[in-house]
Amino acid sequence: MKFNTKLESIETYEAGKPIELVVREFGIEPKDIVKLASNENPYGCSIKVQQAVGDIVQNMALYPDDSMMKLKNALTKKYDILDENLIIGSGSDQVIEFIMHAKADENAKILINSVTFAMYEIYAKHVGAEVIRTTSQEHNLDEFYTLYKKENPDIIFLCTPNNPTGDALNAVDMMEFLEKIDSDTLVVVDGAYMEYGAFKDESKSVSPKELIEKFDNVIYLGTFSKAYGLGGMRVGYGISSANIIKELYKLRPPFNITTLSLEAASIALEDEEFVNNCIALSFEEMKRYEEFAKEQKIDIIESYTNFVTLLLNADQDSTTLSDALLRRGMIVRNLKGYGMNAIRVTVGTKEQNDRFFALCSELL
Repeated sequence: MKFNTKLESIETYEAGKPIELVVREFGIEPKDIVKLASNENPYGCSIKVQQAVGDIVQNMALYPDDSMMKLKNALTKKYDILDENLIIGSGSDQVIEFIMHAKADENAKILINSVTFAMYEIYAKHVGAEVIRTTSQEHNLDEFYTLYKKENPDIIFLCTPNNPTGDALNAVDMMEFLEKIDSDTLVVVDGAYMEYGAFKDESKSVSPKELIEKFDNVIYLGTFSKAYGLGGMRVGYGISSANIIKELYKLRPPFNITTLSLEAASIALEDEEFVNNCIALSFEEMKRYEEFAKEQKIDIIESYTNFVTLLLNADQDSTTLSDALLRRGMIVRNLKGYGMNAIRVTVGTKEQNDRFFALCSELL
């Protein structure tokens, strides 16, 4: 059977290994497994969300509200934008897919950072676009601009704070960069971890409203999978000019967000106190990872997210370490596939982090 030839160059995205698979592969009891691989909120979601979702299970026979009015009203209020500036996706990943199909084809060029979210490249390959990468590990806007002038890309992706490294751009620097970009080049500002970056350092905080008021060629992405603790609900969104949103809507399938997900995300926005408490706990625990890195004499990238990237020494191997941790019930992310001898670790609860430090110290 023949398939689309564009698929030949695409490697399947490898998500963080689920707890259930570790149970089956290694015979470890679920209670003895700690997952610190996918940057979920280790404190879960707001109790208000849990109660609200439980109350609407009886309506599962009906299709979701495809207007998504309740969630849209909550988001437009949060960001002080109009309904026409907003699109909801099944995770921000789906909005990235809309963007790629709306703007790119086999003649397009996509500019991304050398180390960044893998789905940018995967979706680019879906349409046969050429992917151009910087050489810098962290976002270097001077290098981005040099490549922009040389290659004239159709889409530029800026992930800030960046996944999987955790670094973040200064908002002022990014705005100055955007001012130099031609209006026909679409710039995607992926703010999946923005709640964390803005909490830690106000200079990293990006305002979606300011972006779309100043630039009609920029789209901001947000998600409920990280700080809001709703990774299992798969809700993300894009904020942009009305013209861009109108084109993306042509690619949105009907009922792409479930009833439960819509309700959970809407209620989550009402409990910002819970979110801020989770973020504060995450950064408090992150200090322990910084101390751990010093003790082990390994480098750590300063993080503006809910995870840390630990850079191993030349005589250590990230694949060996991550596999050894896995066999002991500790799931982390090996970054060897990104060309880095490093592991990415979600900052968990105190107890989860205690377990990681003990196991990793023993193995290192």
